[in-house]
Amino acid sequence: MKKRWVKLNLFYVGQSAKKHQIFRVNHWNSNLERILKQPLYDENYKVIGLIKDIFGPINLPFVSIKTRPNSQFDPNLKFYTKLP
Repeated sequence: MKKRWVKLNLFYVGQSAKKHQIFRVNHWNSNLERILKQPLYDENYKVIGLIKDIFGPINLPFVSIKTRPNSQFDPNLKFYTKLP
């Protein structure tokens, strides 16, 4: 079964004490709960990091992303992931 690419509408909130990047999701549905522990890609489909946690309100949750070490992170990029 092929994995489906999904564009994520994320609003950057800041950095956590664990050096994770925290985002607020602008558009959410229950299918997106499956993105937990999935890699996160940029517009060029390069791996940026891993989605570590989804928390907060059910309709518009927060997403915690662990970025790759020694990589530049731009919160204004468009983000994509694959639904398993």
